[in-house]
Amino acid sequence: MLFNIPNLLTLSRIFVIPVIVGLLYIDGDGPRWLALALFILAGVTDYFDGYFARRWAQISPFGRFLDPIADKLLVAAVILILVDVDQITGWVVLPALIILCREVLVSGLREFLAQANVGVPVSRMAKWKTMLQMVALGFLLIGNTADPWVTLVGEVGLWIAAALTIITGYDYLHAGLKHIVAEPPPVPAVKAKPAPASLAEPSRPGR
Repeated sequence: MLFNIPNLLTLSRIFVIPVIVGLLYIDGDGPRWLALALFILAGVTDYFDGYFARRWAQISPFGRFLDPIADKLLVAAVILILVDVDQITGWVVLPALIILCREVLVSGLREFLAQANVGVPVSRMAKWKTMLQMVALGFLLIGNTADPWVTLVGEVGLWIAAALTIITGYDYLHAGLKHIVAEPPPVPAVKAKPAPASLAEPSRPGR
């Protein structure tokens, strides 16, 4: 079933992105806290969609395809908006850029390996990286409405997440590199069929 509860939870992380983006452009503390609440709910669905899919035996190719995409879209959208509203500034833009570049790299690698029928499982460290990204971005979402230490925690968390991003990105690249540089198997030569022998014309008797 395509639209079961686990897949709907995954889709909710995509549908909530424009709402969070719009709230960050509204002045006042209330919209920031509401954006944080929606961001936390989206992060919670990242756990429960997989939990319910396994518990109810509703794991589907659509869910496996959409789950990592929803995570990447949510993280990338929040990072870009936080940069645009000057919540991520200065040197902190560097870990944000590292995270975005890694997501593009891994997505391209997954697409290439999928064509070669090679799966790339999500490592435990990659899951910790995603969780740390969510926590750091959550602190940064309310950075301007809280004490300065809140922004500091978010920035430090983003640097740590970027370090884990480099490590996990290298692990994925190292695992897929042997498939990328592997030479394609030789194509077996097709033997040409012998041409059919022409029938000789019968000799005509002389007059």
